[in-house]
Amino acid sequence: MNVKPTIDRGSSRSLGIAERGRNSLRAAFSHVETWVFDLDNTLYSPECDLWPKIDRRITLFMMHLFGLDGISARALQKYYYRHYGTTLRGLMEDHGVSAAEFLAFVHDIDRSSLTPDLALAEAIAALPGRKLVLTNGSRDHALRTAEALGLAFDDIFDIEAAEHLPKPGLKTYERFFERHAVDPKSAAMFEDLDRNLVIPHDRGMTTVLVVPKPGQPDHREPFEIPSDEIMPHVDYVTSDLAGFLTEIIAAKESLAS
Repeated sequence: MNVKPTIDRGSSRSLGIAERGRNSLRAAFSHVETWVFDLDNTLYSPECDLWPKIDRRITLFMMHLFGLDGISARALQKYYYRHYGTTLRGLMEDHGVSAAEFLAFVHDIDRSSLTPDLALAEAIAALPGRKLVLTNGSRDHALRTAEALGLAFDDIFDIEAAEHLPKPGLKTYERFFERHAVDPKSAAMFEDLDRNLVIPHDRGMTTVLVVPKPGQPDHREPFEIPSDEIMPHVDYVTSDLAGFLTEIIAAKESLAS
């Protein structure tokens, strides 16, 4: 199914649902056996301060590593992020930085702003099949964050499992598919960055872009926000992940009844 949704910033509803209804959802997700979720800015609200905390820790790491002022360190950080996919990858390639040291430092944050998301937890638990996390962060960060949100997953594929090659690199997805025996044609992926959905869509995954609700902060970099709202590699767009999953479950249940 190749739906080309547009992003309606004026609606907080799951846009694919509003336009196509449960019949479309039933057809689009009836074959899905594996549900794959990004972590940061996908599983928790953009209003949460978690990502800005990590972002600041990355800047602080750069300041300590190079003896730079905050503005210079942040500029270098964003250069590496844009050109290598993650700041870590740039530091490893150009300076031989220890991945373990970097990840431990930047994910050493206060998660008290996270509270259990019961609606999302119930929706994920009700999905038929395996539920996996695919993140450019560390496994420890994913586990701690999921625990704070009250979410349970079958497994996590982190940046170490990807041999520190981040999404959207092709080898990362190939390793993920192989490690977890995922048939992309029977899987769906939920992400906040549309570029990370290009290869999954090409491989046959049903793709869902998770965007902020109107008025919520958007933690994506300016270059990460699509200027063209027609994205052939995105099947659905939602600003309400829990609501979207609940509608999928209802559509599947109506098929069974």
